Amino acid sequence: MSPNDHHTPVPRAFSIPPPDSVSDPLAALDGRLSVPAIQLQAPGPDDATLLRLLRSAVRVPDHGKRVPFRYITLRDEARKVFGELLAKRHHVVDPDVSAAVLDKDRSRWLHAPVIVVAVARLGPDAKIPERERLLTAGCTCFALLQAAQAVGFRGCWLTGWAAYDREVARMLGLQDDEHVIGFIHLGTPKIDVPERERPDPADLLVQWRP
Repeated sequence: MSPNDHHTPVPRAFSIPPPDSVSDPLAALDGRLSVPAIQLQAPGPDDATLLRLLRSAVRVPDHGKRVPFRYITLRDEARKVFGELLAKRHHVVDPDVSAAVLDKDRSRWLHAPVIVVAVARLGPDAKIPERERLLTAGCTCFALLQAAQAVGFRGCWLTGWAAYDREVARMLGLQDDEHVIGFIHLGTPKIDVPERERPDPADLLVQWRP
């Protein structure tokens, strides 16, 4: 017997159609999309607005109420300084790195006016598995993007080599058990970003039968 014999595809008739009016309560969720960082500009959320967005973003499932996340913001001149430090670090790690790549290390932080560094706190825990805490932290990143779009901003969630480099983590003041899980770039879009093809839930959903 094939493993798939216990799974029955859900008929496509069960699929929810896309929203056709602003009265659809799921329209805001269905309309969410990422805007490339290079296409973001000022204004972005100020400190008070960002705190309000995070108040919504932290309402995620959190087994054991561990709060395995925190945030760091990069604004104004700090974005340029951070980019210069990354370029220097990249050259140390790879002395043969090209000038073009180093320029990208410097410039990628200068488009969105606000960058939120999302940090997962994953120290030892006798009860809650690390995977669950990492998923919880990741949920806040997506929730922050949703909250930002709900009030008129746009953004994207990026990682790249800097998210995995421990010396970069040290620059940001992270502890040994903390890890960068994303750089959330927030601002106002310069262009209308076209929708991209999305997976059909009907192709992803099956009904298990014993």
